[in-house]
Amino acid sequence: MAVAGQNLKYLRKLRGWTQEEFANKLGIKRSLLGAYEEERAEPRLEVLEVISDMFKVTLDELLRKDLSITQGSSYLAKRRQLKMMNVDRNIIHFVPVKAAAGYLAGYADNEFIDELNTFTLPMLTGGNYRAFEIIGDSMMPTPSGSIIVGEKVENLDDAKSNLAYIVVSKNEGIVYKRIVKNNKVKNKLTLVSDNPAYQPYQVNAHDILEMWQAQAIINKVTQQQRWDVNALANLVNNLQGQVSDMAKKMN
Repeated sequence: MAVAGQNLKYLRKLRGWTQEEFANKLGIKRSLLGAYEEERAEPRLEVLEVISDMFKVTLDELLRKDLSITQGSSYLAKRRQLKMMNVDRNIIHFVPVKAAAGYLAGYADNEFIDELNTFTLPMLTGGNYRAFEIIGDSMMPTPSGSIIVGEKVENLDDAKSNLAYIVVSKNEGIVYKRIVKNNKVKNKLTLVSDNPAYQPYQVNAHDILEMWQAQAIINKVTQQQRWDVNALANLVNNLQGQVSDMAKKMN
């Protein structure tokens, strides 16, 4: 019955579902689905019956045939075809907070990226984009829970000071910060929060795995924060003070 596990994985990926999403549809735990797909356990008959109805395939086909072959082409070939069809639509893969740890290990793994949910934005064209969910108040007034859509920075030298980026690094994980570059010290970047309550800190350039320049911010209307004039004035003064301090250190 080993082919059944392979077929479950093939059908799930063909629909673009994560293991968590597919397991919920089947009414089982994600860990159990993983055991089926990795052939550490045999799928129960009632699970196979649900899949049979869901995908309009027979139990015999699930148990005896490699569906990735009998359906005409392999999963990877289908995914490549879909990507080519959607190349002008700028498909944006979304990295939620719960997938952040996995992203650090799988950011360069096409199979991992393919399992992420996707969406499109009509105002973004002609680039390589990715979306990240951020948690915390270090970039206020951008609220916690916002989704930052960034465009890939292929070369760290192309990153610009004072602009906001999603920075993916070995030690800090995924953070949303403004960067400040010091031309005298090219092997480090200073990361600065918009919230002056958080102190700037440095990261080594060789620890940075990816950088995505922020292009759009998505959040719920109910999450938007209201700032009074005095709060904004204090924010500007604190930021100016931080910039002045950093300028003195660099000179």
